[in-house]
Amino acid sequence: MDFRLSEEQEAIRTMALDFARDEIAPHAVDWDQQKHFPVETLRAAAALGMAGIYIRDDVGGTGLTRLDAAMIIEALATGCPAIASFVSIHNMCAGMIDRYGTDEQRRRLLPPLLTMDVLASYCLTEPGSGSDAAALKTRAVREGDAYLLTGQKQFISGAGESGLYIVMARTGEEGPKGISAFVVEKDAPGLTFGANEKKMGWHAQPTRAVMLDNVRVSVENRLGAEGEGFRIAMAGLDGGRLSIAAASLGGAQSAFDKALAYVQERRAFGKAIGEFQALQFRLADMATDLEIARTFLWRAACALDAADPEATKLCAMAKRFVTDRCFSVANDALQLHGGYGYLADYGVEKIVRDLRVHQILEGTNEIMRLIVSRAIMGRK
Repeated sequence: MDFRLSEEQEAIRTMALDFARDEIAPHAVDWDQQKHFPVETLRAAAALGMAGIYIRDDVGGTGLTRLDAAMIIEALATGCPAIASFVSIHNMCAGMIDRYGTDEQRRRLLPPLLTMDVLASYCLTEPGSGSDAAALKTRAVREGDAYLLTGQKQFISGAGESGLYIVMARTGEEGPKGISAFVVEKDAPGLTFGANEKKMGWHAQPTRAVMLDNVRVSVENRLGAEGEGFRIAMAGLDGGRLSIAAASLGGAQSAFDKALAYVQERRAFGKAIGEFQALQFRLADMATDLEIARTFLWRAACALDAADPEATKLCAMAKRFVTDRCFSVANDALQLHGGYGYLADYGVEKIVRDLRVHQILEGTNEIMRLIVSRAIMGRK
């Protein structure tokens, strides 16, 4: 394998890094403290092609690969992991429509998503079914040329701000085979939202419950056939897991860079603290963890691009490994800052708070272990 990036990939990565440095990083702490969702900044990112990264170009998408997406999300996360993570979720929703939608659905729904004039949210988790997603209770009852959706979704990123929601609902039997996918628009009667959740991190994007009370959704807004919703949801999560891992990697890289600069400037006992061997060894371990995480993330992304039969397993491995290791790197970066790391002004404690949830969402890391163990045991 050639781990060098092409000239085009280097240019894409540089563009995303520059955008993160100039348009996101200077505001990240304020957005976090003010709980401000910077929609105009998201639309500026969309103008550079970052809202339709792997969407086909016949509807205006960028037409890039999952590897390219991982690099872009990592780069954006050096500015703010919470914003990069929302970009990843929005792209996941657009990608599901692009992959499973009809030509009519693609041409009708995707253009406003690609400009982020309309934001998208993913609605799978429910109050009583998080990791056990196949047990969801939201129901869709067919009534002529429409469905009536009733139920509640929990922990939905962008809820209340997004104009489009991909909702998984039960149209048939219990279990995964009875689930279908629907595109629900914000102005649909009966669709309401809970209060913005008070969270440990991710303050720069809203998280609310989504309530559906006999929400009428046209058959034309069903994504795929009846009973295909769980498969669609899980396929979307393969790429979503890579993107969340990439957001962890970008956040951890930023925290590492801050720590490296700090230990070279901070003096104690007559010299820069970076001259102490114990801290040098810790930095070496952090840099190694980042490099291993990046290498394996790229490996999993390439497998997904190639439709490798191992892709789901590798995406689960990457999500678990990268989010765990990168949280540890960010936490070590805070420790290297000493008391200053605990202060908001340095931006490191925000990264630690933002990265913690990455070990939970898009499937908890315990569920990632379950996916991997099932894959490897199935060969025996």
